[in-house]
Amino acid sequence: MKNIVILISGRGSNMQAIVDADIPGARIAAVIANRPDAAGLVWAAARGIATVGLDHKQFASREAFDAQLAAEIDAFQPDLVVLAGFMRILTPAFTARYEGRMLNIHPSLLPSFPGLHTHQRAIDMGCKVAGCTVHFVTAELDHGPIVAQAVVPVLDDDTETTLAARVLQQEHRLYPEAVRRFAAGELQIRNGRIGGVDAAAAGLALQVPVL
Repeated sequence: MKNIVILISGRGSNMQAIVDADIPGARIAAVIANRPDAAGLVWAAARGIATVGLDHKQFASREAFDAQLAAEIDAFQPDLVVLAGFMRILTPAFTARYEGRMLNIHPSLLPSFPGLHTHQRAIDMGCKVAGCTVHFVTAELDHGPIVAQAVVPVLDDDTETTLAARVLQQEHRLYPEAVRRFAAGELQIRNGRIGGVDAAAAGLALQVPVL
């Protein structure tokens, strides 16, 4: 059984999707938020999951907060740390501590559009597809070995809000599957990459729009 600690900042919809997936071989040991009033903490506690609210505003530096956050995480002996809408830039020391066992989901097809406002940037650039990426966390923001990606079309009348909603639906499908693969021991990092596309899929191509 793999112990999973999930970090959130708000309602934690991806956290909820992972919990609801009831992943074989995975135990959600705790949900930790950097905002004590995060709605996701209430949701998790109602389901019997241990919760911790650790207010980052009460710490003098990012390093001090990360050190205490690591102590809170380690109390639950995690095999995997999952960032699910955790809106904090993590220090290199923190990311190194959980190297190879910390996942994040980002609302773009990395390496395109790291950072914020991903959906509007995709629209502004005239992208025909957008999506989301699950990746292992490294010290470089929104980088690290890619585990899985999901793709959605960008519609002519899309706004940042409508595109975000369509991508979020895929996040809720993709993230639990990535955690399942970790729990099953299927994610092996080799030369900075993770396998996952076999020969049977090699001839497939996604074309948007269809010409």
